[in-house]
Amino acid sequence: MSLLFDRAKLFYEQYFAETGQPGLSKRLAAIDREIAATGTYWQHPTELEYGARLAWRNSNRCIGRLFWKSLKVRDMRALNTEEAVFSSLVEHVRKATNHGKIRPLITIFKPESAQDPDHFRIWNTQVIRYAGYKTDREILGDPAEQAFTQVCLQLGWKSPGSAFDILPLVVQKGQQKPKLFDLPKHEVLEVPIAHPAFPAIETMGIKWYALPLISNMALEVGGIVYPAAPFNGWYMGTEIASRNLGDANRYNLLPRVAECLGLDTRTHKTLWKDRALVELNAAVLYSFEKAAVTLVDHHTASEQFIHFSDLEQRAGRPVQADWSWIVPPLSGSATPVFHKDWPNEVKSPNFFYTQPAWNPEPQPRQSSCPFHRDTLLNPPQTRASQTHSA
Repeated sequence: MSLLFDRAKLFYEQYFAETGQPGLSKRLAAIDREIAATGTYWQHPTELEYGARLAWRNSNRCIGRLFWKSLKVRDMRALNTEEAVFSSLVEHVRKATNHGKIRPLITIFKPESAQDPDHFRIWNTQVIRYAGYKTDREILGDPAEQAFTQVCLQLGWKSPGSAFDILPLVVQKGQQKPKLFDLPKHEVLEVPIAHPAFPAIETMGIKWYALPLISNMALEVGGIVYPAAPFNGWYMGTEIASRNLGDANRYNLLPRVAECLGLDTRTHKTLWKDRALVELNAAVLYSFEKAAVTLVDHHTASEQFIHFSDLEQRAGRPVQADWSWIVPPLSGSATPVFHKDWPNEVKSPNFFYTQPAWNPEPQPRQSSCPFHRDTLLNPPQTRASQTHSA
């Protein structure tokens, strides 16, 4: 028996047990024969669908796993050109955005295979992401995307040069030269940020996109790796306000928000950062609600995760979670997850960060939640040369 078959066996035993279907032995025998003949095997659409949902359920750093069963799966393994992949991504954005009522959705392109080396890679960390430009004094836009923005410019992208420019999509087939595509502006829903009590915040010109569509993670199911499998849930407010907009190494807006609020920033003892952070979060929650765009606050998300944990325990499945990522970055001790703890074993199926195709430097390897960017773990069968939102 091969290592691939061993990994397939683990998945299919779980799949057949949880779905209550008969025929496990017959399916495993067919997989064994297929691996012996071709070196790999093809997963049926229903198997892939369940595997993708399990990958979300197994994501240790994701607080939104209560809704894992609602994930809709688009099987696009038959697509064979960069243009077709781009068109499918645009359709994903449209279907998932759903006029603001965000739908959890994943689009899965062809798997990595020695028999077919022309699988696709999406170079972007997220399908929708703002550019970052290095200037003489600072970085204009999102510092997290400064290196990738430079890559896009070198590939021929003509940038508008503002603080909220949507990056082009970069799609690569096998080892061919990557192709750039601009997302149609009318397909990208963005939310202008305002505050009900502090009008000055609206004058800052802040906005954020509605759909966190992660595209720099590989999906691994039963030993089969899908290098391009972009997927989304919906945002938790702190991901946008506390991290994307508030972090000092991101948009770093707390000093400007504090100025809008008239806070004394001369000493930490005034807690100006804390007050600015709370009001920035309030502004994001208010703005998304006003725009009728799905967004969850961190208190509700924490309660939902406790409910998820309870349901999993009743089903006889110990919950795996990374406490440092489950606890929200605002008012942590006021949420129920702060007072809990979980084992943190990485399970399969799962999502794993991959080495950026445009960056040959090796990256540290560690499991990570699909809804937060951090580090990576090589999934089974992913080549070392290859190596996801807030």
